[in-house]
Amino acid sequence: MKAMMIAAVMAAGVLAAGSANASEALAKSSGCLTCHAVDTKKMGPAFKETAKKYKGNAAAEGKLVEALSKAQGHPEVKAKGDDLKTLVKWVLSL
Repeated sequence: MKAMMIAAVMAAGVLAAGSANASEALAKSSGCLTCHAVDTKKMGPAFKETAKKYKGNAAAEGKLVEALSKAQGHPEVKAKGDDLKTLVKWVLSL
């Protein structure tokens, strides 16, 4: 039983890491990492700072997706639809 729990936790960790890597790759291919970095400010704020700013705000995901979709206060983004939602969820999870 204990071995099964450990295996389940390890599998969840591997899946989460794979998802994070996929999201970062999506951010790179969408051009987000040209102006942003995960940990440090570039032309735009660090993704972790954005996550910190919106922490606990239940409306943050929808607000950010809408603003980015309409290029409100941010240059037009390449990511659209589900890809944009995935990127926003990832940034907010940092």
